[in-house]
Amino acid sequence: MLAKFGAYFLTASNFVLTDAAESIVNVLASSFAFFSIYLAAQPRDENHPYGHGKVEYFSVFIEGSLIGIAAIIIIVKSVYGIFYPNAIHDLLTGATIIGATGVINGALGYYMIGKGKTLQSITIEADGRHLMADMVTSVGLVVGLLLIHFTNVLWLDSVLSILVALYILFSGYKLVRRSVSGLMDEADFGVVTEIVAVLNEKRKEEWIDIHNFRAQKYGNELHIDCHLTLPNYFDLNKVHDEVKSVDELINREVTKTELFIHVDPCLPECCHYCNVPNCPIRTEAKTEDITWTLDKIIRNKKHFE
Repeated sequence: MLAKFGAYFLTASNFVLTDAAESIVNVLASSFAFFSIYLAAQPRDENHPYGHGKVEYFSVFIEGSLIGIAAIIIIVKSVYGIFYPNAIHDLLTGATIIGATGVINGALGYYMIGKGKTLQSITIEADGRHLMADMVTSVGLVVGLLLIHFTNVLWLDSVLSILVALYILFSGYKLVRRSVSGLMDEADFGVVTEIVAVLNEKRKEEWIDIHNFRAQKYGNELHIDCHLTLPNYFDLNKVHDEVKSVDELINREVTKTELFIHVDPCLPECCHYCNVPNCPIRTEAKTEDITWTLDKIIRNKKHFE
């Protein structure tokens, strides 16, 4: 941030100020992110039985909002600069400084995105993506400064800064959108689709159907609840074993998660798609193979309904 503001005071360029202003957001957002990661790592307690992971979405919301505010301020200042341009100078030195900061931010952003995915932390990943966006901005900035230097067209400074600010504004919107989806418990269809594929491939004959499937994230923790239909003559130990098998399969093949599985007894209407061999209570022969799909498992109905 200090390097970029040094470049701005050196060049007096609105284009450079765009990048410098975004760096203020980096510092403020990362400070809150630091606190939110600390809070999200705290164990569950009586007041937060699902943990403190939701605070990460607040952190991402604040970061995205600050990015948007900075972009709007830059757009306003740059529009003014189109009509009232100011002298700019030392563009090559400014480009060198901005280029160096871009390389540093890019390397740090790449590292943080990797760590964010490994630790399943939306805050770390979002901060990393912000830094990667900052690197892209810096590359565009260097190219733009060189263009202004060699063409000596001063109004390009403000026009290019507006274009970069619009890109920054879009980045902020994506962060806010992601945070709101997490706070509103929007379904993660990517994870659910992957789980459905594994359940289809590894399903046991005793698992007659799965329905009312829901997934919810609390920071880096995923919680799933669903209904599993089993033969109604299974005893409690057998039911427990089948529930455990579903739990272990998802945790082993897809992702670490906490499952709450409600067991339903089968009904005579299930017989036509039931795979259980030598069933002692079957009322009709099996006549249909039903593939588990996203549409089927998220409905709160057995597959015959």
